[in-house]
Amino acid sequence: MAAKIPVTVITGFLGSGKTTLIRHLLQNNGGRRIAVLVNEFGELGIDGELLKSCEVCPEDAPESNIPESNIVELTNGCLCCTVQEEFLPTMLELLKRRDRLDCILVETSGLALPKPLIKAFRWHEIRNAATVDGVITVVDCEAVSSGTLANDLDAIAAQRQADPNLDHETPLSELFEDQLACADLVILNKTDLVDPQVQAQVRELVEQELPRAVKIVTNGRQGEGRLDPSLLLGFNAAVEDDLESRPSHHDAEEEHDHDDDIQSTHIVVDCAFNPDKLKAQLEKLVQEQEIYRIKGFVVVPNKSMRLVMQGVGARFEQFYDRPWKADEPRQTRLVFIGRDLDTTKLSSRLVELAEL
Repeated sequence: MAAKIPVTVITGFLGSGKTTLIRHLLQNNGGRRIAVLVNEFGELGIDGELLKSCEVCPEDAPESNIPESNIVELTNGCLCCTVQEEFLPTMLELLKRRDRLDCILVETSGLALPKPLIKAFRWHEIRNAATVDGVITVVDCEAVSSGTLANDLDAIAAQRQADPNLDHETPLSELFEDQLACADLVILNKTDLVDPQVQAQVRELVEQELPRAVKIVTNGRQGEGRLDPSLLLGFNAAVEDDLESRPSHHDAEEEHDHDDDIQSTHIVVDCAFNPDKLKAQLEKLVQEQEIYRIKGFVVVPNKSMRLVMQGVGARFEQFYDRPWKADEPRQTRLVFIGRDLDTTKLSSRLVELAEL
């Protein structure tokens, strides 16, 4: 029987830098054949596409329901709340080709409790084929220093309230403590955005929340995730057999009502945009409306590369991730997460800026 395939769970709040970290691992895989399960939010699968743009696809196509790509998106809500309905069948399909994989990464949503997901690896359907090698918790140093824990609380609220499958209403502080309590490695991210004294204070705060000795590494460069992959893989922790040392506020499940006012909508237009003008318009829209997060791909005139544009609250960033493929439509596609969004009006405002 083949050895158990190691699974690394990467957790942390929205905007902490999880996707960037995984992109770095894929781009610096050291010959490892890596599959990724992404707990995506939003209809267009932006995070999944960002990861697919830098993966190394297997030469042999798998004989299963999982597509040739090793990036699999789980889009039906908070992963810890859809373990049996979505995670289990997807994982079982992926494990059918474990002889063609060296490891699996699981990126949870920002609201996921790590422990319920890890408990799934005790189930007999998975136990003999996979093990949780380690849990990595990504912490936004700047957000923790400000006392918010996450960069944009409205975006967190939007993510929480728009998920119909979320069956736990968890205070942010308790969720933060649960993510730290389950960690085998903590990445203190975006340390370049605070001074050394503040960074030391955040580190001390994190250490106080850790129930046992856990390594903490810092990562600057505005959270670009450029850490040595050897630090991120190979913990051999068998976390599913060590849950007793990882206390949780939420070992007993609770049920709560949900607010359906928060929504996700997407806009797809056959237009190109000047990046600076588009960014200015998006910033204006965020000020005018209750828009908590924007993320997507943009066509830029006379540019062969695809532009990634993303914003959480008032902070926007952009970068070119890859050339447009010959067989894909050059469309600008943006996901908006917020309250009472009018897709038609948003689309009209953007088309007014179009250059093609």
